Amino acid sequence: MTTLVPRQPYTDDELRKLYPAGLELQLVQVLMRHGERTPITGRFQNAGLSPFWPYCASLKQFKSAVLVDDQDPGVAGVGEGGGGAATKPMGTFEWNKRLETFGKNDEAVLATGKAGQLDSLCDMGMLTDPGRLTTLRLGQRLRKLYVDRLGYLPKTVGADDVDRLFQLRTTPVPRALESMQQAFTGLYPERENEKGQPLTIISRAMADETLFPNDYNCRRFAAVSRAFAQRAAERWNDTEELAYVTKKIGRWLPPNSPRVAVDGKPRLSGVMDTVNATLAHGPETRLPEEFYDKQSRRNIEKAALEEWFAGYLESVEYRALGIGSLMGDLTARMVAQAETHGTSGHNGLFRFGLSGCHDTTLAAVLSSLGHKMPNWPPFTSHMAVELFKKSAPDAAASSSSSSSGWTALLPSFLTGSPSSSIGRKPTPELTNGEKQKLAGYYVRIRYNDEVVSVPGCKPVGKHLDGDESFCTLEAFKAIVDKFTPRNWKEDCRANLDAPAIPSKPEPAGF
Repeated sequence: MTTLVPRQPYTDDELRKLYPAGLELQLVQVLMRHGERTPITGRFQNAGLSPFWPYCASLKQFKSAVLVDDQDPGVAGVGEGGGGAATKPMGTFEWNKRLETFGKNDEAVLATGKAGQLDSLCDMGMLTDPGRLTTLRLGQRLRKLYVDRLGYLPKTVGADDVDRLFQLRTTPVPRALESMQQAFTGLYPERENEKGQPLTIISRAMADETLFPNDYNCRRFAAVSRAFAQRAAERWNDTEELAYVTKKIGRWLPPNSPRVAVDGKPRLSGVMDTVNATLAHGPETRLPEEFYDKQSRRNIEKAALEEWFAGYLESVEYRALGIGSLMGDLTARMVAQAETHGTSGHNGLFRFGLSGCHDTTLAAVLSSLGHKMPNWPPFTSHMAVELFKKSAPDAAASSSSSSSGWTALLPSFLTGSPSSSIGRKPTPELTNGEKQKLAGYYVRIRYNDEVVSVPGCKPVGKHLDGDESFCTLEAFKAIVDKFTPRNWKEDCRANLDAPAIPSKPEPAGF
């Protein structure tokens, strides 16, 4: 499955079980994979696949901010003692993007689609029109759940409300940013005062990015992930499963790499990337039918899952360097909410987080919590990390699952980064008083609208009575603490010569 087929909306009975009356929903943090995109690299042109796909109408509608000079010609401007650009008025520049490529004899020519199209051609790894639609529809499903059915979010928001109630976050990769924008548009299609204060979207420099496993900027993680990838190659390259794949598509492989292999050319994951991207789009960008053989695709997926994600299941260091910093952030925000109990005016609390990220983000989080991925995350997959508070007996009627309770909760969530005295403090170092602040709070994870349980939360006392999917916040934090780095950048530079794979597995989710 490459394009996510959403499950049917929850029935009323399912909704009552998922959001029981005795629990108040306190905080929701959604991580979402971007929508359908083109392949990261052009492959299999010898099989008739065009490198340029005509599915990006957005390229005909670009608007860029430009500086407008409101002074007379000849008056000193920027760079001539005329003051900073920030004080200048801004305008927009509308433009249409076309792609250029190599032609015969290396001359520069405009790129064309398979049918000779010049416009709406996608670049490599670009969010396509189908990807924009599926992420928009994800936002609509989030609205149906959290606004219409639970009353957890208000029906309308202005720009000021967005910055107070929401945290919008994205990796620096354009397809992640654009997907998050599409999803938020589906969540709130019409915003009051939307021409006023623009929305705030948070991002990081690539060197600081932890919203996906950042092997580009973490040397130790790159070394560890290469070791697990090499182990996968040694386990899979000579198997009957990949020999079957070679039999199906070997004729289109390059002469110097005539068999399908985890570390082949192209890499096995690259083959999967192109096959999945073509399946998610129209007949104009399809490969020969041999590429879509179901057994062949399943064999490819099984090997790729081991190559990319087995390390999270087996190595504390892999978890820490790959996704530990992000998990520490998610958990610290929940702890900050518990510490303050949503105290009005507390700086840093928001109500709903929406982060545009990647397949490797979702699989890393789930695997690090002990969930073995059965399939590669489809385009527009998402996971919701939800924090609940046990209601006082006389407060059930004011549960946040009721729309009537919304306005009373509204002032509690302000902008900024959550401040927590114990969010990043390891659980063994917490005092009894600090642990008591976490009492009565529970964490639940849903992946593509299906509940995911954490194995370390199954023992008695570590989950809500009668439902193992609701992990106590203290137990959840204790699990995440074990792979939350104290200093990610320092750890990325450390132990470069140490063995990359632990001598025995270090199970995830405990």
